[in-house]
Amino acid sequence: MSAAQALFERFITDVHAVWAQESDMGKRMERTRPLFEKLVREPAMQAESAHWPSTEGHKNLLLHTDAEYGFIINAVVRAPHRKGSVHDHSTAWVLYGLLAGTESLERYDRLDDGSKPDYAEVRLASVTTGGAGQVDLVPPYNIHAEQGGPDRSVALIFRSERLVGRVLQHGYNLADNSVIQRYGPTQIPYALGQDAPQAA
Repeated sequence: MSAAQALFERFITDVHAVWAQESDMGKRMERTRPLFEKLVREPAMQAESAHWPSTEGHKNLLLHTDAEYGFIINAVVRAPHRKGSVHDHSTAWVLYGLLAGTESLERYDRLDDGSKPDYAEVRLASVTTGGAGQVDLVPPYNIHAEQGGPDRSVALIFRSERLVGRVLQHGYNLADNSVIQRYGPTQIPYALGQDAPQAA
């Protein structure tokens, strides 16, 4: 077992301990955040991510699906200057931690009352630029976008629940205020220590 694999398995064990003690999902995620920050700051994890394949084309690497608590751990590998779409994660809480490169997290406020189907007025509220080791906590229905920096970037994503194939998420078109519903990125099963993704 590689150092990265050992760190990853230890993280999952630690998360199980936290979630066994806490039933409120928001508090679970707040208590998981420092564990996740420690994981993405580990040199062995950052080195492991150096050879992960690109996830361009609306894909995620699927590193772990938790049989006991249902949380999901994904990874994304973005090309330099990658333009991210404005979206939310529906009912899921999400921790987003950078392993390599820099990215900007854009957060948006919704201005309308949500009464019109497939329509939303959103406005950029803040932009935070982060580098390797930084973690953001994104609550349910929080509208946001990740924008790539000048170099390849890699991030781990901890999702409180599986959404793909189960729960529709929302994409927001700022040009015409339209909203689309979608199931999220294609999941590519991937194990730490391998050199190429498994067949989906």
